[in-house]
Amino acid sequence: MKKLLLLLILISQFAFAQMPNISNVWLNNSKAYAGTIGNEKQAIKLKINISEQNRKNDQEYFVSGYTLVDKNYTKFEGNLTISKYKDTKKKGTVYGEYEFAEENKGKHSGLFKGKFVYTFKWNKTSEKIEGQYIEFIGNWKSYDGTLDFKTRITNQ
Repeated sequence: MKKLLLLLILISQFAFAQMPNISNVWLNNSKAYAGTIGNEKQAIKLKINISEQNRKNDQEYFVSGYTLVDKNYTKFEGNLTISKYKDTKKKGTVYGEYEFAEENKGKHSGLFKGKFVYTFKWNKTSEKIEGQYIEFIGNWKSYDGTLDFKTRITNQ
C-alpha cells in the first residue's frame, strides 16, 4: 500500500510539473543570430521578433521573425520544441528540435529544420542566468526541392 501511494505521488508530481516560460530566451536580447548556410559557408542572419509559449504544450514555443542571406530578406514562422533538459549545480542545458517556415517568395525561400541546444550558467549570488549560448544545427530546403543546405546558427 505504501509503494502504491508513493507511486501515485510520484506520478502526480510529473503530471503537474510545468516548464517555466523561457520564451524571452529565444528573442536573444533583440539581437540577430548569426551563422552559415551551405557548403560555401555563406553568412546568414536570423532574427526572432516574437516568441510565445504554447498554452496547451509548455514544451513548445511559437516564434516568428526574418532571415537575411545576402540581400534576400524573408519572413518566417515556426516552432521550437524542447525534448530534454539537463541541470547541474552550475550549468543547465536544454535540447530540442526546431522548424522555421519562410514565406514562399520563390526559389530562395524554404524550410529550416533541425536540432537546437541552449546552455546557460546559473549565478547563485545574483540569481540570474549568465553565459547563454544557443545553437541551431540543421538543414534548409527550398520549397521547390532544388536546393538543400546545411545550416549552423548561433547567438554569438
